[in-house]
Amino acid sequence: MAVSADLSKYLDKAYESSSLTEILAAPVSALAGVSEDDAAALAKAFHVMTVGDLGKNKYFLAAQAMLTLTQ
Repeated sequence: MAVSADLSKYLDKAYESSSLTEILAAPVSALAGVSEDDAAALAKAFHVMTVGDLGKNKYFLAAQAMLTLTQ
């Protein structure tokens, strides 16, 4: 089953027409509001290099789980 979603508000213009596979492989700076300096800090602190790395990072997943439990 095909699923579509408008992710443009979460992405820099250059990545708006990318496939989900391409977005997950893209640098974290592909996300709207994440600068190159922010991406470098994430890489240094958490070894997060791509959007996919950010999505599966154990610290970010733990924070998301805790937030979900409070709602």
